[in-house]
Amino acid sequence: MQILFQLFSKTVLGFVLFFALLLGACSQTQLPALHQKAKVVAFGDSLTEGYGVKKGEDYPSVLGELTGLQVINEGVSGETSAQGLERMPKVLELHQPDLVILLEGGNDVLRKIPLEKTKANLAAMIGLIQDSGASVLLVGMPEKKLFGGTLPLYEELAEQYRVPLLDDVIGSLLMRASMKSDYVHFNEKGYAVLAEEIYFALQEYGALE
Repeated sequence: MQILFQLFSKTVLGFVLFFALLLGACSQTQLPALHQKAKVVAFGDSLTEGYGVKKGEDYPSVLGELTGLQVINEGVSGETSAQGLERMPKVLELHQPDLVILLEGGNDVLRKIPLEKTKANLAAMIGLIQDSGASVLLVGMPEKKLFGGTLPLYEELAEQYRVPLLDDVIGSLLMRASMKSDYVHFNEKGYAVLAEEIYFALQEYGALE
């Protein structure tokens, strides 16, 4: 009887530890709730700027409509992660955002910049954002190969800095001709889907109700 009790106790303890770890992992990726007057900065390259579509059809504009929040488009076409890192402090000082959606690194992949440099630049950007008091939603970029998944460095950064990661969305959209205006950019429909996926992610991670 005593042996059965000990086994039962260990089993219960195992379940408690498992769920504690599970809840801990979930809490690490939660975002603070955004208030009605919160500022959101969409930071990145041409996919943020909205290359290939008219003004107002870019994903930050669509996201602003979906959320009812001020979503500021800070996308610069052709920007590398090194250039983004250089620009980030000015953007944070100018807007003082509550949340930054970081979608950067695609041009590094296209230009075959070493991945360790891209990762270091993204890490530095995340650090700057968090030091400013803003939260981060990281958007992963795909590998430069057919059917390639998101670069592992994005998941590594998400775990290291405990930020939520929107994974595989960019790669999935780029594989659908109906969503693209050219080889590496979206059309109006593609940017709208990207905005919707970010909107759902913000809900999932607690930033929006």
